[in-house]
Amino acid sequence: MAIKETLEKLKIETLDLIVQANDLNTLSEIRVKTLGKKGSMTEVLRGMKDLTAEMRPVVGSFANEVRDILTDALDNKKIELEEIALNDALGKETIDVTLPGTVVKTGTPHILTQVMQEIEDVFLGLGYQIIEGNEVEQDEYNFERMNLPKDHPARDMQDSFYITEDLLLRTHTSPVQARTMEKHDFTNGPLRMISPGKVYRRDNDDATHSHQFHQIEGLVIDKKITMGDLKGTLEVLIKKMFGADRKIRLRPSYFPFTEPSVEVDISCFKCGGEGCNVCKHTGWIEVLGAGIVHPRVLEMSGVDSTKYSGFAFGLGPDRFAMLKYGVNDIRYFYQNDRRFLEQFKVKG
Repeated sequence: MAIKETLEKLKIETLDLIVQANDLNTLSEIRVKTLGKKGSMTEVLRGMKDLTAEMRPVVGSFANEVRDILTDALDNKKIELEEIALNDALGKETIDVTLPGTVVKTGTPHILTQVMQEIEDVFLGLGYQIIEGNEVEQDEYNFERMNLPKDHPARDMQDSFYITEDLLLRTHTSPVQARTMEKHDFTNGPLRMISPGKVYRRDNDDATHSHQFHQIEGLVIDKKITMGDLKGTLEVLIKKMFGADRKIRLRPSYFPFTEPSVEVDISCFKCGGEGCNVCKHTGWIEVLGAGIVHPRVLEMSGVDSTKYSGFAFGLGPDRFAMLKYGVNDIRYFYQNDRRFLEQFKVKG
């Protein structure tokens, strides 16, 4: 029974030391000296080898009870001392309100996002809808509904990333237009829309090309739509984006989904049309493609081409941003280099 009496005495003495402890270091020393591998309790329990088989369980159970009591007392005292230390620290802490505040850096929209929002604002002001669509699209809507059947050679210009034979990453946002034409009720009024978003083409990445880029396509369908309506709309856009003194020029071109089709040039904003390195000494810069919607494209989406006509255009916000801000490599937009991006932070 001497071991049991020794354990009882150790319990009483240790509890008294815990009560008297007034800092965490002292409390830690009590824990190690009492319950550590070389502590007092371990030394006492080494005498259990001399006990009878009947007494070992009794003394072992009592030893566990003593250990639990001391452990709880140490844990509770630790919480108490930590609260005291925290309150002391808070009581001593002072705040100098005259010190300058810490500057917190805030994010800002990416330059491409800024340009796209600027373009969207122009068309919202003209009464257009902004309609987005899926980036994974069916071949039928991406190509066939745009008057590009499976054997059409113009598909080679937009060779893309196929998921299956009939699913691919869209090469333009035109599928959004086709799907919207299907749903639109023209008895309730004309369709005026733009469809912004990312598109994908198997292009070699270089200073002016990327396998992924952004596109905004526009579509207007109503009765008696003419090329004059298209030109007037594009003049509003160009003047808003590049300056009120900019002029536009329409050059004949070819797109399967429009007839007639045009390339749209703007007068050079650097030289004013006199000729420089930006416009390659022509005085003009090509910015987008457009045209009158092909009757077959209208019919494939359920629109009566004998009653309705329309114009469509497609522009690249990436190219607009390059021209507007003098960026000479499209890859800068996608490299996430803060030294580049922070040049276009929104002020205010």
